[in-house]
Amino acid sequence: MLIVFSGLPGTGKTTIASALARQTGAMYLRIDTIEQAIRNADGLVGDLGCCGYSIANELALSNLRLDNTVIADCVNPVAESREAWRITATNAAVELVNIEVSCSDTTEHQRRVETRSSDIAGLSPPTWQAVLNHDYQAWDSPPLQIDTARLMPAQAVAMILRHINPKP
Repeated sequence: MLIVFSGLPGTGKTTIASALARQTGAMYLRIDTIEQAIRNADGLVGDLGCCGYSIANELALSNLRLDNTVIADCVNPVAESREAWRITATNAAVELVNIEVSCSDTTEHQRRVETRSSDIAGLSPPTWQAVLNHDYQAWDSPPLQIDTARLMPAQAVAMILRHINPKP
């Protein structure tokens, strides 16, 4: 199974995705980590385009083919990145679960963005203005929705587990 977390920075994707990975033992791929490693290795600065996503998709595919569940933690803002994850799941012949994380409380979302620090060496978190300016396209078909203004991380993980492991 390929589980892809999507949503703007500061919504709580990493908190929920990493908790789900710990609880399930799934392989965890975080685009921010991959992109910062590329910047650190090559001395690159700024936007890397689809480079981090391309690497993550290939890592996901190789692990899915080993029958590992993979969790991808990314903004996944455009149709092209979403399609790439779909192709990865199709190529591995596994189920794709898209999860969109949002925070409907704008004040809380802004507070999170403005007060967080990075846990990735060398990565500066985006500003609130950068989050507001982020190109984030609407989905063609709605993914599983998680609103972190209404759910605590543990509740979100429980909701996802019920979704991916429905009881008969």
